[in-house]
Amino acid sequence: MTTTAPRYEVRPAVLADPLVQPLLSELEYEYTTHYPSLAGASKELARYPAEEFEPDHGGLLLLLLQDGEPVAGGAYRRYDERTAELKRIWTHSAHRRQGLARRIVHELEQAAAAAGYQQVYLTTGPRQPEARGLYLVTGYTALFDLTADPETLGGPLPFAKRLTGPKAVRPEDFRPTPRVDFGAVPTGSGPRPG
Repeated sequence: MTTTAPRYEVRPAVLADPLVQPLLSELEYEYTTHYPSLAGASKELARYPAEEFEPDHGGLLLLLLQDGEPVAGGAYRRYDERTAELKRIWTHSAHRRQGLARRIVHELEQAAAAAGYQQVYLTTGPRQPEARGLYLVTGYTALFDLTADPETLGGPLPFAKRLTGPKAVRPEDFRPTPRVDFGAVPTGSGPRPG
């Protein structure tokens, strides 16, 4: 018996696309599961205006479809003029451990470089070891102490990767433009997941 390999297609999308709904639903479930004290995981998912993930505003949202159904996805948004910020990296729970998240990260990096970004920045929550492992294995530099207990670091775990040039990012060299809405999580609200 011959098994047909799944057919994958990478497709740009917007947040309002019905194909994006499984990504948002599963991310909300994951955030709520990992961070029960995070009041309003849906608020976290809606924290950024939808247009920030559209090319006209310096962003992009990609879906990986298998035979027309979304199995992985993710996005980037403009962090500053040289830096794209990865957000909402997701793999459908029935399709994990197949390298699909790596593929999405790679596709987003390629698109960000083509859009003129020189580096990528992202954060993930301290209770998401799978995400931490994904970013380390895909060449990201941890901008925090990897030997520390992630729960003691006081917020999201930042990572960065240079898209241009031969040298890797060094934590002491990565200085993105400060953002008003970035920083420590207000007391009592729990860590913000990526």
